[in-house]
Amino acid sequence: MIRGRFAPSPTGALHIGNARTALLAWLQARAAGGAFVMRVEDLDFGRVRPGFMQTQLDELRWLGLDWDEGPDVGGPFAPYVQSERQGLYEIALRRVAERGLLFECTCSRRDIAQAASAPHVGEEGPRYPGTCRERRVDPSVPSLTAHGRGYFALRARADADLVCFDDGVMGQQCFDPSAEGDFVVRRKDGVAAYQIAAVVDDAAMGITHVLRGADLLSSTARQILLYRALELPIPSFLHVPLMLGPDGERLAKRHGAVSLGELRAAGAAPERVVGWLAATCGLAEPGEALSAAALVPRWDPSRISPQPTTVTDEMLRRLRESAIG
Repeated sequence: MIRGRFAPSPTGALHIGNARTALLAWLQARAAGGAFVMRVEDLDFGRVRPGFMQTQLDELRWLGLDWDEGPDVGGPFAPYVQSERQGLYEIALRRVAERGLLFECTCSRRDIAQAASAPHVGEEGPRYPGTCRERRVDPSVPSLTAHGRGYFALRARADADLVCFDDGVMGQQCFDPSAEGDFVVRRKDGVAAYQIAAVVDDAAMGITHVLRGADLLSSTARQILLYRALELPIPSFLHVPLMLGPDGERLAKRHGAVSLGELRAAGAAPERVVGWLAATCGLAEPGEALSAAALVPRWDPSRISPQPTTVTDEMLRRLRESAIG
């Protein structure tokens, strides 16, 4: 059985780009008669805002989405909030250390940016030059989440190797993880970083299909390295194109982007919002209104273009006018 998920971070309002990804992840699972899991990724403690988790869940329900497991409904793989799953990350870090792939890194962002080999800028910033690679972690230390906390991060080695996978929208993809360098798996504050937390949680929750934004496409190669190191089953991946503003940058508030909360508060009909979101990726006709449930039979990833969706001021105006009436 397919098991899909959506994993929002409670750091701000859900905008229409987030909403579209959530809708598509839900459609993928429901169209296959599978389970849908809601997991909250709240490890970025400095940016998490109180009350936003419940607000986001309420807004997704208003849009017409539901989930079989999650922080508010429970399930067999609870807890569904990452800050409560630190013990699992400790076990995973130890396994990576036992493979000889984990090392201590005292480099600051400034150190990395100033390194001679740092011109390449990837998803996580300038390429890590490998300065601390020989400082391998002893897997017998009592706690890897506490080890050197406040003094250094822990990185996983990304040796030169072509990692290929078949993406459900983007097609065949190949990346050399070493192009972006060894990557952080535990931050200096002792908290597991995104790459390993996502892998551990998706595996522990039995997620078979990961649908997420194309901004995480290159992360997949690094995560596959971790799946292999941890000897965990690798899920299928489907990366949906981003929504961009007229300037080619990711759609944001400065472009006039609206959040689900703003639309809901203004009295928008959720069917209008669902129809607009579906129309931007080829699953509905412009101006069509339909519920999320009515969209399930139309799920067809081959209709989703791999090209980013450029959202114009006119499109946003029509969204507001059609949704609110």
